[in-house]
Amino acid sequence: MSTQEATAKNPAIQVEEIEDYLREHPDFFESRPELLAEMRISHASGNAVSLIEHQINILRNKNTQLEKKLLDLVDVARDNEHLSTRLHHLALGLLEAENLDAVLSIAQELLRNELKADHVSIRLIGDDQDKLHSITEAEASTYFDDLFINHRPVCGRLSAEQKQALFGEQAEEIASSVVVPLLDPERLGILAVGSLDEQRFHPGMGTLFMGTLGELVSRAIRSHRDSNG
Repeated sequence: MSTQEATAKNPAIQVEEIEDYLREHPDFFESRPELLAEMRISHASGNAVSLIEHQINILRNKNTQLEKKLLDLVDVARDNEHLSTRLHHLALGLLEAENLDAVLSIAQELLRNELKADHVSIRLIGDDQDKLHSITEAEASTYFDDLFINHRPVCGRLSAEQKQALFGEQAEEIASSVVVPLLDPERLGILAVGSLDEQRFHPGMGTLFMGTLGELVSRAIRSHRDSNG
């Protein structure tokens, strides 16, 4: 007999009361196995299954979901371990860098190796002595003011002017990119990674690695600029 039939025969019995009673007495069916065997629950396929079978299916599905979540956590932990190792190597390399040029080379090499980047660019604000590694104050303020205000990397597509300011002759090849503000605490420059694939870098992707890398590079740049000043 269904719950609806039971309540129809006895209006005094409410569905909520039955639910509350069963929750308070989870062992109710242990002494009534014949009742449990008679209960049927409609399946999505249209076939009726016993309550026990239904519970088994629920537990099996929950187990599958938990297993997937566990595997996802393992993958995340593995990725975080790799991330930590890469950043550790970068930090050691930056500590051993003899000058500013070495800092830029180490950072660019890591990005090319780790991200399989097509193009890597580091532009320092006001460094007019090296046009390949410089961007003017006016360009930084005009094209990348929001980047510095928000203090975090941005992924996706750049405007033609932004690509030209960062990648120069390779600007037309860049389909997607990630740009990182270099700050410590004032504006030092911009680190940019470009790809020929427009799907390679997109707004929804994580930026933890790039953000931490930007902080390390910024500190190294500031250190060498202060020592040379």
